[in-house]
Amino acid sequence: MFSTSIQFPNLHITLNNLPKSVDVFGINIAFYGLIIAIGMIMGIAIACWEAKKTGQNPDDYLDFAIYAIVLSVIGARIYYVIFSWDEYKSHPLQIFNIRNGGLAIYGGVIAAILTCFAYSKIKKMSFTKMCDTGVLGLILGQIIGRWGNFFNREAFGSVISDKHLFAMRIYFDSVYKRFQVPEAVEEGMKKMTGKSLAQLNYIQVQPTFLYESAWNALVLSLMLIFRRKKKFDGEVMLWYLMGYSLGRAIIEGYRTDQLIMPLTGWPVSQALSMALFVGATTIWAYKRIKLKKEEN
Repeated sequence: MFSTSIQFPNLHITLNNLPKSVDVFGINIAFYGLIIAIGMIMGIAIACWEAKKTGQNPDDYLDFAIYAIVLSVIGARIYYVIFSWDEYKSHPLQIFNIRNGGLAIYGGVIAAILTCFAYSKIKKMSFTKMCDTGVLGLILGQIIGRWGNFFNREAFGSVISDKHLFAMRIYFDSVYKRFQVPEAVEEGMKKMTGKSLAQLNYIQVQPTFLYESAWNALVLSLMLIFRRKKKFDGEVMLWYLMGYSLGRAIIEGYRTDQLIMPLTGWPVSQALSMALFVGATTIWAYKRIKLKKEEN
């Protein structure tokens, strides 16, 4: 098996010699960045499509996307660096190197929402209506973007046995070991196989990037089906926050590369997901009950 291969043995899928980048006219382009770019383009497309269907001006969302994309990438990087500061404090210039990953989606989401709020005020548009429209693009971008983690050999979960349907094997050798194997994975492989990583040429883990991509696809499908039945502007955004945060809270528990909150030792994304789920659900229930009382 090639050191750059990824295999799903129980699904009978083997991708041999799968690199992390491709050369185009002598320029090395990382698949991670390429996939993120595709996710952004598709996200803008669905947001503009929804804007047109709901009687809004798609150009407003094209203009918004310019600011949102730039600031979301910055926000995602800042969020990641803050909770991974030990990795960068000795090499601060590496903060600007995102070719090998290091973007935390929650940082991007927070930046996007703040940008949307500011943009809506400047343009005198409805913030909640913009959220309902733009969130379709946001989650589609997340669905696609998670596959950048696949090519980067990151955002995977704990070690699992050969019996697991979605067991994913990531092969490597002394030359192609650019991803960092968490200590928990190293210990898990030793416990499962009786061998150290020095004796093995692969790790076998849960593809949590795949779980999240599939979960988000389900959330987006439900949002598209029921969005015409929303009772108030902002409800689709609340559905997203409820659905995404619920899935993320569960899936994050399987991750072995979690960002940890200082002092508490809690996985920051899991804690934030739980808080968002409770908050969004409470607001949604309150709004629904209030509207029902007004109707009666």
